[in-house]
Amino acid sequence: MVMEVLFWLCLVLVVYTYVGYGMVLCLLVSIKKKLAHQADNTMDEQREWPEVTLLICAYNEEEVVEMKMDNTRRLDYPQGKLKVMWVTDGSNDHTNDKLSTYEEVTVVYCPERQGKTAALNHGISECTTELVIMTDANTQLNSQAIKEMVKPFNDPKVSCVAGEKRVMAREESQTAAQGEGAYWKYESKLKKWDDALYSAMGCAGELCAIRKELYEPMAKDTLLDDFEMSMKTLMKGYRIAYTSDAYAMEYGSANIEEESKRKKRIAAGGLQSIWRLRALLNPFAHPIVAFQFVSHRVLRWSITPIALLALIPINVWLVFNKAGIIYHIIWVMQILFYLAAFLGYLLDKRGRKISILYIPYYFLFMNINVFKGMSYLMQHRNNGAWEKAKRG
Repeated sequence: MVMEVLFWLCLVLVVYTYVGYGMVLCLLVSIKKKLAHQADNTMDEQREWPEVTLLICAYNEEEVVEMKMDNTRRLDYPQGKLKVMWVTDGSNDHTNDKLSTYEEVTVVYCPERQGKTAALNHGISECTTELVIMTDANTQLNSQAIKEMVKPFNDPKVSCVAGEKRVMAREESQTAAQGEGAYWKYESKLKKWDDALYSAMGCAGELCAIRKELYEPMAKDTLLDDFEMSMKTLMKGYRIAYTSDAYAMEYGSANIEEESKRKKRIAAGGLQSIWRLRALLNPFAHPIVAFQFVSHRVLRWSITPIALLALIPINVWLVFNKAGIIYHIIWVMQILFYLAAFLGYLLDKRGRKISILYIPYYFLFMNINVFKGMSYLMQHRNNGAWEKAKRG
């Protein structure tokens, strides 16, 4: 029966995207480790550390300048080897004034706000170092972050390095931050396994690094600049390394409405990136990358949310047509899942949180924002600027 085939295709797709790929990836990494000894390509402490630029793109960040610079000054890296550059994209507050008090900072000012991608293009063109490490103004880096980001570049096949993102919540009742934190813990595990198999699937702008010579200026309307920037290097035969020893800490979104702004933009950027990086989907040219890219990114940004939604009417149809007891069982499970998500939503509105409920709530929230992202992308025209989400 056609409806039964569609049902199982949708169900397998959903399970594989959110659970199955991680299991398959873990298995493949275990097999690889048994079959081949992986060389340690880290840099010894005694070797010469290269000059590095820490690049911070900012728009009206006067409230966090002092915090960010205090954190930057605590970074453990040889004196004189770490250059600090801020690119202030159309800032019209006191960001530039505050930065002018720091002698070690180079400020690249763009009077017109054009978005982060334009700021990156401008900033990296001004960098004079071989390696550029990018981070956000509102993040805190661990003291060893720069050294740990530099080490993987000892492998000449590494084009980019992705650091770990850690999300903090000021209050236990912040569902948005709690959900985002749980998501990033799982995402970090996938990145670690992706790297172990062949390459991490992109970098996050909170903390990432690139060889300057491999950076390609991007279109100003690019929404996921960090992801697209790093993934483009895979087309040249390089790979993206991942390290959890370098991490950026930031507070999660202040509330679920603010988090929706981020998720909507990320979903829109994901769809945009899939098209622009479509060459990586060719399994004959990039066999391992195509498998990882589709499994880790493409499915969750495109087909799988549709399959998740389609499961509801297809399951109902099969139940009413008495296709079998298994469809009744799965339908009851779907009802319980969506009921749990709805209860999680109601509790969040009342400022309360029960862990077992906020996970399905956040999962459903993420998938709903994929559809919002589709709408956002259709309305998005030649502008890389976007509304910042307020942090908790």
